[in-house]
Amino acid sequence: MKITINGIYMDARDGATVLEAAIENGVFIPHLCFMSGREPQFAGCRMCYVEVEGIEKPVLSCKTPVAEGMSVKTRSEKVLEIVKTAFDLIMSAHPVNCEGCPGKNDCMLLAIAKEMKFGLKNKKYVPMVKEIPIDASHPEIAFDASRCVLCGKCVYVCNEVEGAGILDFINRGIDTRIGAFGIKPLGATKCVACGGCVKVCPVKAFYYK
Repeated sequence: MKITINGIYMDARDGATVLEAAIENGVFIPHLCFMSGREPQFAGCRMCYVEVEGIEKPVLSCKTPVAEGMSVKTRSEKVLEIVKTAFDLIMSAHPVNCEGCPGKNDCMLLAIAKEMKFGLKNKKYVPMVKEIPIDASHPEIAFDASRCVLCGKCVYVCNEVEGAGILDFINRGIDTRIGAFGIKPLGATKCVACGGCVKVCPVKAFYYK
């Protein structure tokens, strides 16, 4: 089918979401938690908003299916305001010491900041960076929970793809984080270092030692 994104006509496959159509056509829409093939999408990062002609309010592109003749805007004033707010909130709880980060060459936050021309240092919200010790207990994989953006990709892969059942969301509210069941260190679990968590982490909070 044919749709337009930012005034440009492009093909979109039947059954695709707006975000998938954009990715497949090389159009950048900020996102952290989207995973191709996952149903339903987690939609937790709240960064992939777009405006669709005929719909009053911006919608999440990862949850919105394409339709013939659909007209989408990814950089409208409304969209930029929402996306910048979501980005600033994430960065208020994310350490900005990129040089020493194992994900400095493969970080979606840096890619979003560069593409959208966002500053990394949040000036709007009270800093909420938590000092959480790096879990280096596993012989092959380490986890820096202070860098985690709670996208949930690692939990999904660990449980639904690999069937390992090791990772989950733990705690609640502002204390929510990713960890092993029973709040064990990774090295005390049956993790076999399949690498699924490392592969999907958009900020490399999980990384090879």
